[in-house]
Amino acid sequence: MSTIDLAVSPGDLRTLAEQSNAWPFEQAKAIVARLKKHPKDEVLFETGYGPSGLPHIGTFGEVARTTMVRHAFRVLTEDKIRTRLLAFSDDMDGLRKVPDNVPNKELLEKNIGKPLTRVPDPFGTHPSFGAHNNARLRAFLDTFGFDYEFASSTDYYTSGKFDAALLRMLERFDAVMKVMLPSLREERAASYSPFLPICPRTGAVLYVPIVEHDVKAGTVSYDDPEAKERVTLPVTGGHCKLQWKPDWAMRWFALGVDYEMAGKDLIDSVKLSGKICSALGGLPPEGFNYELFLDDKGQKISKSKGNGLTIDEWLRYASPESLSLFMYREPKAAKRLYFDVIPRNVDDYQQFLEGFSRQDAKQQLANPVWHIHAGHPPKADMPVTFQLLLTLVSSSNAENAETLWGFIGRYRPGVTPQSHPKLDALVGYAINYYRDFVAPTKKFREPTDSERAALQDLRDALSNMPAASTAEDIQNVVYEIGRREPFLDPVKKGKDGRPGVSLDWFNMLYQVLLGQEKGPRFGSFVAVYGLTNAVAMIDGALARSA
Repeated sequence: MSTIDLAVSPGDLRTLAEQSNAWPFEQAKAIVARLKKHPKDEVLFETGYGPSGLPHIGTFGEVARTTMVRHAFRVLTEDKIRTRLLAFSDDMDGLRKVPDNVPNKELLEKNIGKPLTRVPDPFGTHPSFGAHNNARLRAFLDTFGFDYEFASSTDYYTSGKFDAALLRMLERFDAVMKVMLPSLREERAASYSPFLPICPRTGAVLYVPIVEHDVKAGTVSYDDPEAKERVTLPVTGGHCKLQWKPDWAMRWFALGVDYEMAGKDLIDSVKLSGKICSALGGLPPEGFNYELFLDDKGQKISKSKGNGLTIDEWLRYASPESLSLFMYREPKAAKRLYFDVIPRNVDDYQQFLEGFSRQDAKQQLANPVWHIHAGHPPKADMPVTFQLLLTLVSSSNAENAETLWGFIGRYRPGVTPQSHPKLDALVGYAINYYRDFVAPTKKFREPTDSERAALQDLRDALSNMPAASTAEDIQNVVYEIGRREPFLDPVKKGKDGRPGVSLDWFNMLYQVLLGQEKGPRFGSFVAVYGLTNAVAMIDGALARSA
Protein backbone atom coordinates (compact mmCIF):
# COMPACT_ATOMS: atom_id res chain seq x y z
CA MET A 1 0.00 0.00 0.00
CA SER A 2 1.32 3.43 -0.92
CA THR A 3 2.10 5.84 1.88
CA ILE A 4 2.32 9.59 2.32
CA ASP A 5 5.73 10.79 3.48
CA LEU A 6 6.83 14.19 4.68
CA ALA A 7 8.73 16.13 2.02
CA VAL A 8 11.32 17.47 4.48
CA SER A 9 14.89 16.55 5.35
CA PRO A 10 15.69 14.66 8.58
CA GLY A 11 17.15 17.86 10.03
CA ASP A 12 14.06 19.90 9.22
CA LEU A 13 11.89 17.10 10.55
CA ARG A 14 13.80 17.15 13.81
CA THR A 15 13.33 20.92 14.08
CA LEU A 16 9.57 20.58 13.51
CA ALA A 17 9.45 17.77 16.07
CA GLU A 18 11.22 19.94 18.65
CA GLN A 19 8.53 22.57 18.14
CA SER A 20 5.63 20.12 18.25
CA ASN A 21 3.49 19.79 21.37
CA ALA A 22 2.06 16.39 20.38
CA TRP A 23 2.33 14.28 23.52
CA PRO A 24 4.72 11.62 22.08
CA PHE A 25 7.18 14.38 21.23
CA GLU A 26 6.80 15.94 24.67
CA GLN A 27 7.68 12.58 26.21
CA ALA A 28 10.57 12.03 23.81
CA LYS A 29 12.02 15.45 24.63
CA ALA A 30 12.29 14.39 28.27
CA ILE A 31 14.38 11.39 27.22
CA VAL A 32 16.63 13.61 25.08
CA ALA A 33 17.14 15.90 28.08
CA ARG A 34 17.96 12.84 30.22
CA LEU A 35 20.67 11.75 27.77
CA LYS A 36 22.32 15.16 27.89
CA LYS A 37 22.87 14.64 31.62
CA HIS A 38 23.51 10.90 31.44
CA PRO A 39 24.84 9.95 27.97
CA LYS A 40 24.54 6.37 26.76
CA ASP A 41 24.67 4.52 23.45
CA GLU A 42 21.30 2.78 23.74
CA VAL A 43 17.90 3.78 25.10
CA LEU A 44 15.69 1.07 26.59
CA PHE A 45 11.92 1.47 26.56
CA GLU A 46 9.96 -0.95 28.71
CA THR A 47 6.35 -2.00 29.18
CA GLY A 48 5.07 -4.30 31.89
CA TYR A 49 2.43 -7.01 31.83
CA GLY A 50 0.96 -8.96 34.71
CA PRO A 51 -0.17 -12.31 33.24
CA SER A 52 -2.53 -13.12 36.12
CA GLY A 53 -5.36 -12.76 33.59
CA LEU A 54 -5.89 -12.62 29.87
CA PRO A 55 -4.37 -9.53 28.22
CA HIS A 56 -6.82 -6.67 27.71
CA ILE A 57 -6.72 -3.56 25.57
CA GLY A 58 -5.07 -1.55 28.33
CA THR A 59 -2.06 -3.85 28.03
CA PHE A 60 -1.92 -3.26 24.31
CA GLY A 61 -2.33 0.48 24.86
CA GLU A 62 0.83 0.67 26.93
CA VAL A 63 2.85 -0.96 24.14
CA ALA A 64 1.22 1.16 21.43
CA ARG A 65 1.79 4.43 23.29
CA THR A 66 5.37 3.54 24.21
CA THR A 67 6.02 2.69 20.56
CA MET A 68 4.79 6.15 19.58
CA VAL A 69 7.16 7.77 22.07
CA ARG A 70 10.01 5.59 20.82
CA HIS A 71 9.42 6.70 17.22
CA ALA A 72 9.20 10.35 18.30
CA PHE A 73 12.55 9.94 20.08
CA ARG A 74 14.12 8.47 16.95
CA VAL A 75 12.96 11.50 14.98
CA LEU A 76 14.35 13.92 17.56
CA THR A 77 17.73 12.16 17.51
CA GLU A 78 17.66 11.50 13.75
CA ASP A 79 17.85 7.79 14.54
CA LYS A 80 21.47 8.09 15.69
CA ILE A 81 20.90 6.36 19.04
CA ARG A 82 19.94 2.69 19.19
CA THR A 83 16.61 1.95 20.87
CA ARG A 84 14.95 -1.21 22.14
CA LEU A 85 11.46 -1.92 23.43
CA LEU A 86 11.18 -4.64 26.06
CA ALA A 87 7.74 -6.10 26.82
CA PHE A 88 8.32 -7.55 30.28
CA SER A 89 5.98 -10.12 31.82
CA ASP A 90 5.82 -10.48 35.60
CA ASP A 91 5.09 -14.18 35.24
CA MET A 92 6.95 -15.19 38.38
CA ASP A 93 4.32 -13.47 40.55
CA GLY A 94 2.22 -15.79 42.66
CA LEU A 95 -1.38 -16.42 41.59
CA ARG A 96 -3.46 -14.57 44.17
CA LYS A 97 -6.98 -15.30 42.94
CA VAL A 98 -8.77 -17.13 40.17
CA PRO A 99 -9.85 -14.87 37.29
CA ASP A 100 -13.56 -14.79 36.43
CA ASN A 101 -13.10 -15.32 32.70
CA VAL A 102 -11.21 -18.63 32.48
CA PRO A 103 -12.31 -22.30 32.35
CA ASN A 104 -11.30 -25.03 34.84
CA LYS A 105 -11.30 -22.68 37.81
CA GLU A 106 -10.84 -25.62 40.22
CA LEU A 107 -7.46 -26.34 38.63
CA LEU A 108 -6.30 -22.80 39.36
CA GLU A 109 -7.79 -22.84 42.85
CA LYS A 110 -5.50 -25.74 43.76
CA ASN A 111 -2.45 -23.74 42.73
CA ILE A 112 -3.10 -20.40 44.43
CA GLY A 113 0.18 -18.88 45.59
CA LYS A 114 2.43 -20.55 43.04
CA PRO A 115 4.31 -18.53 40.41
CA LEU A 116 2.18 -18.11 37.30
CA THR A 117 4.66 -20.16 35.30
CA ARG A 118 4.13 -23.08 37.71
CA VAL A 119 0.34 -22.91 37.61
CA PRO A 120 -1.22 -25.39 35.11
CA ASP A 121 -2.87 -23.87 32.07
CA PRO A 122 -6.69 -24.07 32.48
CA PHE A 123 -7.01 -23.86 28.68
CA GLY A 124 -4.80 -26.91 28.23
CA THR A 125 -2.73 -25.38 25.43
CA HIS A 126 0.51 -24.33 27.15
CA PRO A 127 2.87 -25.59 29.87
CA SER A 128 1.50 -23.04 32.37
CA PHE A 129 -1.11 -20.35 32.89
CA GLY A 130 1.63 -17.73 32.66
CA ALA A 131 2.90 -19.20 29.38
CA HIS A 132 -0.63 -19.21 27.97
CA ASN A 133 -1.23 -15.55 28.77
CA ASN A 134 2.24 -14.59 27.55
CA ALA A 135 1.51 -16.31 24.24
CA ARG A 136 -1.79 -14.47 23.91
CA LEU A 137 -0.04 -11.14 24.44
CA ARG A 138 2.78 -11.91 22.01
CA ALA A 139 0.40 -13.12 19.32
CA PHE A 140 -1.47 -9.85 19.43
CA LEU A 141 1.63 -7.67 19.51
CA ASP A 142 2.98 -9.64 16.56
CA THR A 143 -0.28 -9.15 14.66
CA PHE A 144 0.17 -5.41 15.01
CA GLY A 145 3.75 -5.60 13.84
CA PHE A 146 5.27 -4.04 16.96
CA ASP A 147 9.07 -3.98 17.07
CA TYR A 148 9.68 -5.39 20.55
CA GLU A 149 11.54 -8.01 22.55
CA PHE A 150 9.63 -10.21 24.96
CA ALA A 151 11.06 -10.89 28.42
CA SER A 152 9.87 -13.34 31.07
CA SER A 153 10.45 -12.60 34.74
CA THR A 154 10.80 -16.33 35.40
CA ASP A 155 13.48 -16.63 32.73
CA TYR A 156 15.40 -13.62 34.02
CA TYR A 157 15.30 -14.78 37.64
CA THR A 158 16.17 -18.42 37.00
CA SER A 159 18.84 -17.80 34.35
CA GLY A 160 20.85 -15.52 36.59
CA LYS A 161 20.28 -12.31 34.61
CA PHE A 162 19.04 -10.63 37.80
CA ASP A 163 21.59 -12.19 40.16
CA ALA A 164 23.89 -9.17 40.40
CA ALA A 165 20.98 -6.81 41.00
CA LEU A 166 19.45 -9.15 43.60
CA LEU A 167 22.74 -9.24 45.48
CA ARG A 168 22.83 -5.43 45.33
CA MET A 169 19.28 -5.40 46.74
CA LEU A 170 20.47 -7.65 49.59
CA GLU A 171 23.46 -5.38 50.16
CA ARG A 172 21.18 -2.31 50.31
CA PHE A 173 18.53 -4.13 52.33
CA ASP A 174 18.32 -1.49 55.05
CA ALA A 175 18.12 1.39 52.58
CA VAL A 176 15.29 -0.35 50.74
CA MET A 177 13.43 -0.99 53.97
CA LYS A 178 13.81 2.67 54.87
CA VAL A 179 11.98 3.56 51.66
CA MET A 180 9.24 0.95 52.00
CA LEU A 181 8.34 0.88 55.70
CA PRO A 182 6.78 4.39 55.90
CA SER A 183 4.38 3.40 53.10
CA LEU A 184 3.07 0.31 54.91
CA ARG A 185 0.43 -0.24 57.55
CA GLU A 186 1.89 -1.02 60.97
CA GLU A 187 0.77 -4.67 60.85
CA ARG A 188 2.33 -5.32 57.45
CA ALA A 189 5.47 -3.33 58.23
CA ALA A 190 6.19 -5.66 61.13
CA SER A 191 6.71 -8.65 58.83
CA TYR A 192 7.67 -6.95 55.55
CA SER A 193 10.70 -7.95 53.51
CA PRO A 194 11.54 -7.04 49.91
CA PHE A 195 12.51 -10.71 49.37
CA LEU A 196 9.87 -13.41 48.88
CA PRO A 197 11.26 -16.95 49.14
CA ILE A 198 9.97 -19.65 46.79
CA CYS A 199 9.09 -22.52 49.13
CA PRO A 200 11.18 -25.62 48.23
CA ARG A 201 8.45 -27.81 49.72
CA THR A 202 5.29 -26.37 48.04
CA GLY A 203 6.63 -24.20 45.23
CA ALA A 204 4.56 -21.24 46.47
CA VAL A 205 5.69 -17.62 46.73
CA LEU A 206 5.92 -16.98 50.47
CA TYR A 207 4.97 -13.73 52.15
CA VAL A 208 6.84 -14.48 55.35
CA PRO A 209 9.12 -12.51 57.69
CA ILE A 210 12.80 -12.76 56.81
CA VAL A 211 14.50 -13.55 60.11
CA GLU A 212 18.08 -13.33 58.79
CA HIS A 213 19.82 -11.97 55.72
CA ASP A 214 23.46 -12.65 55.01
CA VAL A 215 25.01 -10.25 52.51
CA LYS A 216 28.30 -12.16 52.30
CA ALA A 217 26.60 -15.53 51.69
CA GLY A 218 23.90 -13.97 49.50
CA THR A 219 21.08 -15.68 51.42
CA VAL A 220 17.91 -14.99 53.37
CA SER A 221 16.31 -17.18 56.03
CA TYR A 222 12.73 -17.68 57.19
CA ASP A 223 10.95 -20.01 59.60
CA ASP A 224 8.68 -22.65 58.05
CA PRO A 225 5.97 -23.30 60.65
CA GLU A 226 4.68 -26.46 58.97
CA ALA A 227 8.11 -28.07 58.56
CA LYS A 228 9.11 -26.56 61.92
CA GLU A 229 12.51 -25.58 60.65
CA ARG A 230 14.48 -22.54 59.58
CA VAL A 231 15.02 -22.46 55.83
CA THR A 232 17.93 -20.61 54.22
CA LEU A 233 17.85 -19.84 50.50
CA PRO A 234 20.10 -17.94 48.11
CA VAL A 235 18.47 -14.79 46.75
CA THR A 236 19.82 -15.69 43.32
CA GLY A 237 18.94 -18.32 40.71
CA GLY A 238 15.19 -18.09 41.07
CA HIS A 239 15.06 -19.24 44.72
CA CYS A 240 13.52 -15.91 45.71
CA LYS A 241 11.67 -13.12 43.99
CA LEU A 242 11.04 -9.57 45.09
CA GLN A 243 7.92 -7.79 46.26
CA TRP A 244 6.57 -5.94 43.28
CA LYS A 245 7.70 -2.38 44.06
CA PRO A 246 11.29 -3.45 44.84
CA ASP A 247 11.03 -5.83 41.88
CA TRP A 248 10.10 -2.97 39.56
CA ALA A 249 12.99 -0.89 40.90
CA MET A 250 15.45 -3.79 40.62
CA ARG A 251 14.45 -4.30 37.00
CA TRP A 252 15.01 -0.63 36.17
CA PHE A 253 18.41 -0.85 37.81
CA ALA A 254 19.45 -4.20 36.35
CA LEU A 255 18.39 -3.45 32.78
CA GLY A 256 19.05 0.29 32.66
CA VAL A 257 15.46 1.16 31.71
CA ASP A 258 15.17 4.71 30.38
CA TYR A 259 11.42 5.01 29.82
CA GLU A 260 8.32 3.32 31.22
CA MET A 261 4.81 4.68 31.59
CA ALA A 262 2.23 3.44 34.09
CA GLY A 263 -1.40 3.90 35.04
CA LYS A 264 -2.55 6.75 37.25
CA ASP A 265 -3.32 4.27 40.04
CA LEU A 266 0.43 3.55 40.29
CA ILE A 267 1.65 7.11 40.88
CA ASP A 268 2.74 6.38 44.46
CA SER A 269 4.26 3.06 43.42
CA VAL A 270 6.31 4.76 40.70
CA LYS A 271 7.67 7.21 43.27
CA LEU A 272 8.57 4.46 45.74
CA SER A 273 10.17 2.29 43.08
CA GLY A 274 12.11 5.31 41.84
CA LYS A 275 13.52 5.87 45.33
CA ILE A 276 14.50 2.22 45.61
CA CYS A 277 16.16 2.32 42.19
CA SER A 278 18.19 5.32 43.36
CA ALA A 279 19.08 3.48 46.59
CA LEU A 280 20.48 0.67 44.45
CA GLY A 281 22.63 3.18 42.59
CA GLY A 282 20.46 3.39 39.49
CA LEU A 283 18.62 6.17 37.66
CA PRO A 284 14.81 5.85 37.60
CA PRO A 285 13.32 5.98 34.09
CA GLU A 286 11.39 8.80 32.49
CA GLY A 287 7.69 8.29 31.92
CA PHE A 288 4.22 9.52 32.71
CA ASN A 289 1.08 8.25 34.37
CA TYR A 290 -1.81 7.67 32.00
CA GLU A 291 -5.45 7.71 33.04
CA LEU A 292 -7.31 4.45 33.49
CA PHE A 293 -9.80 2.88 31.13
CA LEU A 294 -13.34 2.48 32.42
CA ASP A 295 -16.07 0.02 31.51
CA ASP A 296 -19.68 0.90 30.65
CA LYS A 297 -20.46 1.39 34.35
CA GLY A 298 -17.49 3.70 34.93
CA GLN A 299 -15.48 1.03 36.76
CA LYS A 300 -11.78 0.41 36.17
CA ILE A 301 -11.25 -2.44 33.72
CA SER A 302 -9.55 -5.48 35.18
CA LYS A 303 -7.88 -8.59 33.71
CA SER A 304 -9.31 -10.78 36.46
CA LYS A 305 -12.86 -9.43 36.16
CA GLY A 306 -12.82 -9.45 32.38
CA ASN A 307 -14.90 -6.27 32.17
CA GLY A 308 -14.39 -3.71 29.44
CA LEU A 309 -13.21 -4.93 26.03
CA THR A 310 -10.77 -7.62 25.08
CA ILE A 311 -8.32 -7.20 22.24
CA ASP A 312 -10.11 -9.82 20.15
CA GLU A 313 -13.47 -8.15 20.70
CA TRP A 314 -12.32 -4.80 19.35
CA LEU A 315 -10.86 -6.46 16.29
CA ARG A 316 -14.14 -8.28 15.62
CA TYR A 317 -15.82 -4.90 15.12
CA ALA A 318 -13.14 -2.53 13.88
CA SER A 319 -9.72 -2.08 12.36
CA PRO A 320 -6.44 -2.16 14.30
CA GLU A 321 -5.84 1.47 13.27
CA SER A 322 -9.04 2.58 15.02
CA LEU A 323 -7.79 0.96 18.22
CA SER A 324 -4.45 2.75 17.87
CA LEU A 325 -6.31 6.06 17.48
CA PHE A 326 -8.25 5.35 20.67
CA MET A 327 -4.93 4.82 22.46
CA TYR A 328 -3.34 7.94 21.00
CA ARG A 329 -6.08 10.27 22.11
CA GLU A 330 -5.77 12.08 25.44
CA PRO A 331 -3.73 9.51 27.33
CA LYS A 332 -4.04 11.54 30.53
CA ALA A 333 -7.85 11.64 30.41
CA ALA A 334 -10.06 8.83 31.72
CA LYS A 335 -11.98 7.16 28.89
CA ARG A 336 -14.75 4.62 28.63
CA LEU A 337 -13.49 1.50 26.91
CA TYR A 338 -16.72 -0.03 25.72
CA PHE A 339 -18.35 -1.11 22.47
CA ASP A 340 -20.08 2.19 21.81
CA VAL A 341 -16.75 4.02 21.38
CA ILE A 342 -15.83 1.92 18.34
CA PRO A 343 -17.80 3.58 15.49
CA ARG A 344 -16.53 7.05 16.27
CA ASN A 345 -12.91 5.93 16.35
CA VAL A 346 -13.27 4.06 13.05
CA ASP A 347 -14.63 7.10 11.25
CA ASP A 348 -12.39 9.61 13.01
CA TYR A 349 -9.36 7.63 11.92
CA GLN A 350 -10.50 7.95 8.30
CA GLN A 351 -11.07 11.67 8.71
CA PHE A 352 -7.58 12.18 10.11
CA LEU A 353 -6.17 10.10 7.27
CA GLU A 354 -8.08 12.01 4.60
CA GLY A 355 -6.95 15.34 6.03
CA PHE A 356 -3.27 14.38 6.27
CA SER A 357 -2.32 15.05 2.64
CA ARG A 358 -3.83 18.55 2.82
CA GLN A 359 -1.78 19.56 5.85
CA ASP A 360 1.63 21.21 6.02
CA ALA A 361 4.51 19.37 7.70
CA LYS A 362 3.93 20.98 11.11
CA GLN A 363 0.25 20.06 11.10
CA GLN A 364 1.04 16.53 9.98
CA LEU A 365 3.23 15.96 13.04
CA ALA A 366 0.19 16.79 15.18
CA ASN A 367 -2.06 14.43 13.23
CA PRO A 368 -2.62 11.12 15.08
CA VAL A 369 -2.14 9.04 11.92
CA TRP A 370 1.49 10.21 11.68
CA HIS A 371 2.16 8.66 15.09
CA ILE A 372 -0.03 5.60 14.49
CA HIS A 373 1.90 4.75 11.32
CA ALA A 374 5.38 5.82 12.49
CA GLY A 375 5.53 8.75 10.07
CA HIS A 376 4.29 6.88 6.98
CA PRO A 377 0.46 6.87 6.92
CA PRO A 378 -1.20 5.17 3.95
CA LYS A 379 -3.12 7.14 1.38
CA ALA A 380 -6.79 7.53 2.25
CA ASP A 381 -9.19 5.54 0.09
CA MET A 382 -12.42 4.81 1.97
CA PRO A 383 -15.48 5.75 -0.13
CA VAL A 384 -18.05 5.34 2.68
CA THR A 385 -18.05 5.76 6.45
CA PHE A 386 -18.50 3.07 9.07
CA GLN A 387 -21.56 4.86 10.39
CA LEU A 388 -23.07 4.82 6.91
CA LEU A 389 -22.42 1.10 6.56
CA LEU A 390 -24.06 0.47 9.93
CA THR A 391 -27.10 2.43 8.84
CA LEU A 392 -27.28 0.52 5.56
CA VAL A 393 -27.21 -2.78 7.38
CA SER A 394 -29.82 -1.57 9.84
CA SER A 395 -32.19 -0.10 7.25
CA SER A 396 -32.01 -3.01 4.82
CA ASN A 397 -31.54 -5.84 7.33
CA ALA A 398 -28.73 -6.85 4.98
CA GLU A 399 -26.69 -9.14 7.20
CA ASN A 400 -24.50 -10.28 4.32
CA ALA A 401 -21.66 -8.58 2.50
CA GLU A 402 -23.07 -9.15 -1.01
CA THR A 403 -26.15 -7.02 -0.34
CA LEU A 404 -24.07 -4.20 1.14
CA TRP A 405 -21.69 -4.29 -1.79
CA GLY A 406 -24.70 -3.95 -4.08
CA PHE A 407 -25.52 -0.62 -2.45
CA ILE A 408 -21.88 0.50 -2.50
CA GLY A 409 -21.41 -0.47 -6.15
CA ARG A 410 -24.37 1.63 -7.21
CA TYR A 411 -23.18 4.60 -5.14
CA ARG A 412 -19.52 4.32 -6.17
CA PRO A 413 -19.28 2.55 -9.56
CA GLY A 414 -16.05 0.63 -9.95
CA VAL A 415 -15.51 0.19 -6.21
CA THR A 416 -15.31 -3.55 -5.47
CA PRO A 417 -14.05 -5.83 -2.69
CA GLN A 418 -11.00 -6.50 -4.84
CA SER A 419 -10.20 -2.83 -5.51
CA HIS A 420 -10.88 -1.78 -1.89
CA PRO A 421 -9.96 -4.62 0.50
CA LYS A 422 -10.00 -2.32 3.54
CA LEU A 423 -13.57 -1.31 2.72
CA ASP A 424 -14.42 -4.99 2.37
CA ALA A 425 -13.03 -5.54 5.87
CA LEU A 426 -15.10 -2.56 7.08
CA VAL A 427 -18.23 -4.18 5.63
CA GLY A 428 -17.53 -7.28 7.72
CA TYR A 429 -16.96 -5.19 10.84
CA ALA A 430 -20.25 -3.34 10.28
CA ILE A 431 -22.22 -6.59 9.94
CA ASN A 432 -20.71 -7.99 13.14
CA TYR A 433 -21.35 -4.77 15.04
CA TYR A 434 -24.95 -4.57 13.81
CA ARG A 435 -25.74 -8.16 14.78
CA ASP A 436 -24.29 -7.86 18.27
CA PHE A 437 -25.19 -4.31 19.32
CA VAL A 438 -27.58 -2.52 16.97
CA ALA A 439 -30.17 -5.21 16.22
CA PRO A 440 -30.82 -6.15 19.89
CA THR A 441 -31.48 -2.50 20.82
CA LYS A 442 -33.31 -1.43 17.67
CA LYS A 443 -36.52 0.35 18.63
CA PHE A 444 -38.71 2.49 16.37
CA ARG A 445 -40.75 5.30 17.83
CA GLU A 446 -43.99 6.60 16.44
CA PRO A 447 -43.99 10.09 14.87
CA THR A 448 -46.14 12.91 16.19
CA ASP A 449 -48.77 14.46 13.94
CA SER A 450 -46.42 17.26 12.87
CA GLU A 451 -43.63 14.74 12.25
CA ARG A 452 -45.97 12.59 10.14
CA ALA A 453 -46.76 15.60 7.98
CA ALA A 454 -43.06 16.37 7.53
CA LEU A 455 -42.30 12.74 6.67
CA GLN A 456 -45.08 12.70 4.09
CA ASP A 457 -43.65 15.84 2.49
CA LEU A 458 -40.15 14.33 2.51
CA ARG A 459 -41.49 11.17 0.91
CA ASP A 460 -43.16 13.14 -1.88
CA ALA A 461 -40.08 15.28 -2.46
CA LEU A 462 -37.73 12.28 -2.66
CA SER A 463 -40.06 10.42 -5.01
CA ASN A 464 -39.89 13.33 -7.46
CA MET A 465 -36.09 13.55 -7.49
CA PRO A 466 -34.06 12.21 -10.45
CA ALA A 467 -32.49 8.79 -9.82
CA ALA A 468 -29.02 10.28 -10.43
CA SER A 469 -29.37 12.91 -7.70
CA THR A 470 -26.20 13.45 -5.67
CA ALA A 471 -25.91 13.11 -1.92
CA GLU A 472 -25.64 16.89 -1.70
CA ASP A 473 -28.81 17.38 -3.76
CA ILE A 474 -30.68 14.98 -1.50
CA GLN A 475 -29.31 16.61 1.66
CA ASN A 476 -30.53 20.00 0.47
CA VAL A 477 -34.05 18.62 -0.04
CA VAL A 478 -34.01 16.91 3.36
CA TYR A 479 -32.85 20.15 4.94
CA GLU A 480 -35.52 22.23 3.18
CA ILE A 481 -38.34 19.90 4.19
CA GLY A 482 -37.21 20.11 7.80
CA ARG A 483 -37.28 23.90 7.78
CA ARG A 484 -40.56 24.11 9.71
CA GLU A 485 -41.89 23.97 13.23
CA PRO A 486 -41.06 22.23 15.48
CA PHE A 487 -37.63 21.76 13.86
CA LEU A 488 -36.59 25.38 13.36
CA ASP A 489 -33.47 26.60 15.12
CA PRO A 490 -33.49 30.42 15.35
CA VAL A 491 -29.84 30.44 16.39
CA LYS A 492 -28.73 28.75 13.18
CA LYS A 493 -29.13 30.71 9.99
CA GLY A 494 -29.26 29.46 6.42
CA LYS A 495 -27.44 31.15 3.55
CA ASP A 496 -30.61 33.11 2.84
CA GLY A 497 -30.76 34.39 6.41
CA ARG A 498 -33.76 32.23 7.33
CA PRO A 499 -33.79 30.16 10.52
CA GLY A 500 -31.86 26.90 10.25
CA VAL A 501 -32.90 23.34 11.07
CA SER A 502 -32.24 21.84 14.49
CA LEU A 503 -30.78 18.42 15.11
CA ASP A 504 -34.22 17.33 16.30
CA TRP A 505 -35.24 16.94 12.65
CA PHE A 506 -32.43 14.54 11.86
CA ASN A 507 -32.77 12.73 15.19
CA MET A 508 -36.43 12.15 14.37
CA LEU A 509 -35.50 10.64 11.01
CA TYR A 510 -33.08 8.21 12.67
CA GLN A 511 -35.51 7.26 15.44
CA VAL A 512 -38.66 6.86 13.34
CA LEU A 513 -37.17 5.48 10.11
CA LEU A 514 -34.11 3.57 11.32
CA GLY A 515 -34.90 2.66 14.92
CA GLN A 516 -31.66 4.17 16.23
CA GLU A 517 -30.60 7.30 18.04
CA LYS A 518 -28.09 8.61 15.53
CA GLY A 519 -26.74 7.97 12.09
CA PRO A 520 -24.70 9.33 9.18
CA ARG A 521 -25.46 12.38 7.05
CA PHE A 522 -28.98 11.59 5.84
CA GLY A 523 -28.43 12.71 2.26
CA SER A 524 -25.40 10.43 1.94
CA PHE A 525 -27.38 7.52 3.37
CA VAL A 526 -30.24 7.99 0.87
CA ALA A 527 -27.77 8.31 -2.02
CA VAL A 528 -26.27 4.92 -1.15
CA TYR A 529 -29.51 3.25 -0.11
CA GLY A 530 -31.39 4.51 -3.15
CA LEU A 531 -34.24 6.99 -3.52
CA THR A 532 -36.79 4.25 -4.23
CA ASN A 533 -35.73 2.30 -1.13
CA ALA A 534 -35.83 5.45 0.99
CA VAL A 535 -39.36 6.28 -0.18
CA ALA A 536 -40.45 2.70 0.63
CA MET A 537 -38.88 3.07 4.08
CA ILE A 538 -40.87 6.22 4.78
CA ASP A 539 -44.04 4.55 3.52
CA GLY A 540 -43.42 1.67 5.89
CA ALA A 541 -42.90 3.99 8.85
CA LEU A 542 -46.09 5.94 8.05
CA ALA A 543 -48.08 2.73 7.67
CA ARG A 544 -46.63 1.32 10.88
CA SER A 545 -47.74 4.36 12.86
CA ALA A 546 -51.09 4.90 11.18
